Amino acid sequence: MLHVVILGFGNIGSNLCNALHNSSQVSVVQLFNRNLIELPNKIKSIPFTSDISEIKEADVYIIAIPDDAIDDFSATLPFQDKLVVHTSGSVPMQALDGKNKKGVFYPLQTFTKNNLVDFSEIPICIEAEEETDLKTLRTLGESISNKVTMISSEDRKKLHLAAVFVNNFVNHLYTISEAILEENNLDFGLLKPLIAETASKIENLSPLQAQTGPAKRNDRKTIENHLHLLKDSPYREVYQQLTKAIQDTYGKKL
Repeated sequence: MLHVVILGFGNIGSNLCNALHNSSQVSVVQLFNRNLIELPNKIKSIPFTSDISEIKEADVYIIAIPDDAIDDFSATLPFQDKLVVHTSGSVPMQALDGKNKKGVFYPLQTFTKNNLVDFSEIPICIEAEEETDLKTLRTLGESISNKVTMISSEDRKKLHLAAVFVNNFVNHLYTISEAILEENNLDFGLLKPLIAETASKIENLSPLQAQTGPAKRNDRKTIENHLHLLKDSPYREVYQQLTKAIQDTYGKKL
């Protein structure tokens, strides 16, 4: 059985803690968080500390904190020659302090602290300096996921970039859509079946094949009508830029 300490209890840390705690192959021996927190009942049995000097012995230490704090925090860990990994998509493995063995354990998913997810189909991207550590991380990943793969820091950065487009940027477009509807006393829920169908299409089609809409078919009249509706809107430029990008992709100019 692998013994794990989770360092941080934010969006990723809380979800990982729950998933690993439910695995028969892993023992979460401790949870560290700088601030005192009330653990949910499901994981209340996990020992907790906010004192970094009290961190317990483990096989793997998982840093699950904001990206810009990883390097400095790893340098403060009061032990050496242990396997320390972070969960970031964009931070290179080498950002971790050199007094410990380095690795990455990156679950490719969007996380919210109070919305626990099923890890079984979540890709987990792993990386380590030593083959034995890579094997340990693969075992750890496979204890909760069916999709564990070794990806270098350089490739992981590119993967994270692509993830920002499909997750963060798309979600911002949802926010714009919701704002447009609220301004006109319409319910955002009306769009949810469309959102679900759009996402399900790419199970069987490439995104290139799945594209529809006025920009792809060069429907100038509809595009002009939309731009008229957006004439005083801060979203007009977003509409124009995305329309142009689609037109350029499919070879049709406005």
